[in-house]
Amino acid sequence: MNESSKQSWILYLGTYPPRECGIATFTRDLTAALDKKSPSSIKTKICAMNKNSVNIYNYPEEIIFQIDDSNIQNYIDTAKKINQTEAIKLINIQHEFGIFGGEYGSYLIPFLEIIDKPIIITLHSLIPNPNKRLKQVVQSLAQNAVCLVVMTNKGIEILRNDYGVNTKIVVVPHGIPTVPFNHIIKEKKKLGYENKIILTSFGLISSGKGYEYVIDALPEVVKKFPNVLYLILGETHPIVRKKEGEKYHNFLEKKIKKLGLQNNVKFYNKYLTLDEILKYLGATDIYISSGLDPNQITSGTLVYAMGCGRAVVSTPFLHAQDIVNHERGLLTGFNNPQSFADAIIKILSDPSLKETMERNAYVYTRRMTWPNVALSYLDLFNKHIEMAGEHELPEIKLSHLVTLTDDFGLIQFANQEIPDLMSGYTLDDNARAMIVCCLHYNMFKEKTQLKLIRTYLNFMEYVQQKDGRLYNFVDHNREINVKHWSDDAYGRALWALGYLISIPSIPSELKERAEEIFTKAVRTAEEIKSPRAAAFIIIGFYFHNQVQLSTENILSIKKLADHLVSIYHDASSEEWLWFEEYLTYSNSKLPEALFYAYLATHDKKYLDIAQITLNFLDSITFEKDRFNPIGQNGWYVKNGHRAHFDQQPIDVASMVQTLMLAYRITKKDEYSEKAMTAFQWFLGNNSLQQMVYDEFTGGCHDGLGEFSINLNKGAESTVSYLMARLTIKK
Repeated sequence: MNESSKQSWILYLGTYPPRECGIATFTRDLTAALDKKSPSSIKTKICAMNKNSVNIYNYPEEIIFQIDDSNIQNYIDTAKKINQTEAIKLINIQHEFGIFGGEYGSYLIPFLEIIDKPIIITLHSLIPNPNKRLKQVVQSLAQNAVCLVVMTNKGIEILRNDYGVNTKIVVVPHGIPTVPFNHIIKEKKKLGYENKIILTSFGLISSGKGYEYVIDALPEVVKKFPNVLYLILGETHPIVRKKEGEKYHNFLEKKIKKLGLQNNVKFYNKYLTLDEILKYLGATDIYISSGLDPNQITSGTLVYAMGCGRAVVSTPFLHAQDIVNHERGLLTGFNNPQSFADAIIKILSDPSLKETMERNAYVYTRRMTWPNVALSYLDLFNKHIEMAGEHELPEIKLSHLVTLTDDFGLIQFANQEIPDLMSGYTLDDNARAMIVCCLHYNMFKEKTQLKLIRTYLNFMEYVQQKDGRLYNFVDHNREINVKHWSDDAYGRALWALGYLISIPSIPSELKERAEEIFTKAVRTAEEIKSPRAAAFIIIGFYFHNQVQLSTENILSIKKLADHLVSIYHDASSEEWLWFEEYLTYSNSKLPEALFYAYLATHDKKYLDIAQITLNFLDSITFEKDRFNPIGQNGWYVKNGHRAHFDQQPIDVASMVQTLMLAYRITKKDEYSEKAMTAFQWFLGNNSLQQMVYDEFTGGCHDGLGEFSINLNKGAESTVSYLMARLTIKK
């Protein structure tokens, strides 16, 4: 092992692929998610638990230790080696009683007692009303840990009341993949099941799964829905197979034949990959969780299904009681085929109920996606070790922007990931999108961006009237609404056009067209009094002046900047250092415009007021190393109370851009540091501690409410994220 003084390691102890085990899959998925979120100086290492050293696994390179679960001396020797490995700063144990040797996994206790580094234990199972020995084992685990992680609130209740544990306990839900809310028919066609009603269960097979009671329920279901197909996905658990072969599987096969259900029940007898699980869940009408253990505290299969937006029917084990209600599915009885039949028939007989359950299950589980779970673990780790170093930023993806763009322009809204064609198009969105593509092209010189730039430029030409005015809204029939004029949209268009013109590498044909639109449009600039529109126009003139130096540009900048200075003096006071008597949206663009005015004119009054007002805005919106933009649900009126929700991505993007410009001009590190803090709002450093940016689709959620994020990913939010990400650059 090569240790680096510049790196810190977090060691995860548990089973790990290629060993076929639910904990192994969990550990792999958790560490993969954490690797994306952790600072660059933090690396993942694994201590893998092996079964009796019978199986030899071809482990990946991150496995640095292995423990034979039945060899207590192996636990002790490995603990000593871990203590001697300076790079290891913290240990996270993925705990399931069955993967450790000794009574109730007691061989782990001497390992814990030797370790001299912080230990966090994630408990995947808990048994209520323990006997004396089990209680002693769990108490010993807790005493040697700085923190315990459970996946439901019920876990805390059991540990406190049944085990008398006083150690700190944190709830972090079981992680799930980030997948779009797809329509079932689309996924069924891929599998050739478009004419079937699909019921699904998945996981390693053992007699505790209770599949026989679901099968016993099917004859009644099939009478009403003959095209029902129940898919049992997964192979027999390796430990079960070793002890009793395929006894349970054969028992199920005989029952299916006896009931004449050969055409209604199928097995997929293999250990499923994640892609296979998601493929079958995507085609599922109802997911069935039929486990027989009433004390099961965690079910990865259940949350995976709900995370794919599936209605569920489940026995009432502890985890199911916590997360399944009548809005997301139905609970049955244990060992009760009739209750399964009733529940399945009820959901299949009411398409509206089924659709509501699917959507509610999907919405409920967004906090469980792996990126959000990783954020919770990182927050926990940060409390026990210093995780210094730069955080990895998501790669720059324009995929969702492309999805939202058709041959006419950028579509305004989306239903989750799907463009809402009926919502039409706006100049606002197309102007911002053009800025994003110009930023991207200026950095990476990818010719594919030129096609998008041309589309957005075409849209601007389309909405420009003979008098030069640029109108904002175009409906889905491509009819321009000339009855409604938007100063802000007009201002953003001039900003976008000016920026395009300023980029040397943009083809001259596009710049000439942009210049023509810009020249016609600026005739209206003198009429603008809206502070934000004035700010956008100043930025547009600034960039235009970089390649088209003119006295007219400078005079226009000065006139508009002086207007902002004038309203600042009118509205400001000793306690309220702002341009208006309220803070609304894109607030930072007002000081940003004055920063640009200073760059264009070198007039220090613009720089002074830009810094004063930006610092005032910072004092209100940065709270405890977190950026909290002014909420749209009430804004912030002078002498009133500021609204904290609903927070919008556009405000975050504006602040990132303004702070980076302030840093560029003043060289004050505090500005660049705050810009990164603001950007982290997209990545979970917000009041909900949830990702607002969706790494899977490349889209950005439409806002942050008090209790949940907006699941839609429309044009404004996605473009705002990209603008911020391209400004940060790293």
